[in-house]
Amino acid sequence: MNNAITTICEFESCRGRPEPALSNVEGCLPSERATPGGCPYLGTQRVGRATRLLLMAIVLFGGAIISEPTLAAEPSHKVRIGYPSSAVSTLPFDIAKEKGFFSKAGVDVEYIQMRSALGPQAILNGNIQFFTSPQSAINAAVAGLPLVVVLSLYRDSPWVLVTSKDINKAADLAGKRLAISDIRSSPYYFARAGLRKLGLEEKQVNLVTTGGTSNSFATLTTHQVAGAVLSPPFDEKAVSLGFKKFLFLGDLADIPYVGLFTSQAEIRANRERIRRTIAAVMNAIDWQKSNRSEAVKMIAARYKISSGEAERSYDTMVAILSADGAINMKKVRGYLNLLREERPVADDLDPEKLVDFSMLPGAR
Repeated sequence: MNNAITTICEFESCRGRPEPALSNVEGCLPSERATPGGCPYLGTQRVGRATRLLLMAIVLFGGAIISEPTLAAEPSHKVRIGYPSSAVSTLPFDIAKEKGFFSKAGVDVEYIQMRSALGPQAILNGNIQFFTSPQSAINAAVAGLPLVVVLSLYRDSPWVLVTSKDINKAADLAGKRLAISDIRSSPYYFARAGLRKLGLEEKQVNLVTTGGTSNSFATLTTHQVAGAVLSPPFDEKAVSLGFKKFLFLGDLADIPYVGLFTSQAEIRANRERIRRTIAAVMNAIDWQKSNRSEAVKMIAARYKISSGEAERSYDTMVAILSADGAINMKKVRGYLNLLREERPVADDLDPEKLVDFSMLPGAR
């Protein structure tokens, strides 16, 4: 007898991991996967025939129970959002789901963790509708892929090089291993900018890719590397564990930070779905700025850090939030110039064609 299949999370790091007898569970939030090796995959669980028949009965006859048509909810827009790693920078996405902003906007969101390099193709294949790294969109668009940035959450970047205590000067980094998320990721370019500022060449250190900031943090704190490019809360958490902030990197390069990008095809076919998704995230940002105490508690609980560390992480990120969700085109042009240092980029490439902010909330 055939069984139906429903998707669940099989990782212990996820809140609400189901017992074997349960048939379904809501997808994990990004920040709940922020543990080394935590939850980038999906598992399956079988549901028996009796359960299926019960669900079918509810679907077929449930309408008879609700007699008032005004109680019917607006149909949800199904959305999958990919992200490389969780940090305080992704807190607005957590808030949008936990506090019901997506639901109020009629959007049913699922988060999928994957490496930044996979995001563009996952969108074009239809596996996801959005990815949270605008930088990845620009990388891919320069190569000719039809991708567009539609939301930017931050004006600036908070990246910092955190090292072990025995790194006291630039020369101490020579021959050492430094953790970054991925090649051509923000940490990669900021690491390169930091090395230049310190008078070092890239070949003098070994850059180790980890797949995400949380993994870079784990690699550092298990002493597999001498330093790592981190953002809140991992920089503060590392300092509490005896590491030190060696160099602030966020002002050394013009690189777009966290936001959303999608495909040109998605924009043509589903502008309303994009508009609703963006509006929910912007409402979450408003909530985050207006509810400091609760947001700090969320950060402390998710990342298992002290209240002081959570407060500093919160303050760092809120200070650089975008006021309107649009990206400063200076950053786009600066990033294109950065890319020109390593590969051909047409001089006449119009940066304005890499973004589309027409679906941002009009009142902002």
